[in-house]
Amino acid sequence: CAPRSATALDRPVGQWLSNLRRPGALDDHPEWKNALEAVDEHWNPEWPADWQRHYAALRELVADEEGQADVMPGVTVHGMDVGKWLAKQRQHDVWTGLMDRQRERLEQLGITPLPPEQEAPAKARKTASGAFERGVAALAQYKARTGSVTVPRAHVETVVVDGQEHTVKLGVFLSNTKSRRAKLTGNKLQVLAELGLDWAAA
Repeated sequence: CAPRSATALDRPVGQWLSNLRRPGALDDHPEWKNALEAVDEHWNPEWPADWQRHYAALRELVADEEGQADVMPGVTVHGMDVGKWLAKQRQHDVWTGLMDRQRERLEQLGITPLPPEQEAPAKARKTASGAFERGVAALAQYKARTGSVTVPRAHVETVVVDGQEHTVKLGVFLSNTKSRRAKLTGNKLQVLAELGLDWAAA
């Protein structure tokens, strides 16, 4: 699952693969698809290619280990901080946001999620239960799973906040929040901008 910047024999292989991952790019070339899958069955995964690259690096690193892989942040493979990435995947909110097949792949390497964080104080619970905070949590989970903050208008995301499951109409939340951005506080705009929403940083 080569990154977009990858080259081989001075050829832009990464960009070529990125182009082929676009929907419909191989409709007229089924033989190309078969050949690519013969080289790497996960060359075009259902999840972000960056996730697959980190997973493949982790798999290579722990191939000879048994039980829970002990990879600390700062451990790198091919320039990727696999330890930091693994710590993030094990976080309860990130883990629950992964696709079933992603979790299965991690479990096959002996990776298990961390337990949910202990219940927060009442004041913090009240703050985190607000509609804005739930929307932010839903967006962060969506981004962690898909690698994107472009959300379809009708998309609904289920998040767990303080041990309670919430259904967030994420597409509607983003649309409404953007239309009311002039009324948002600087802190809220900063949170949204840090998640990658360009209009919040403007």
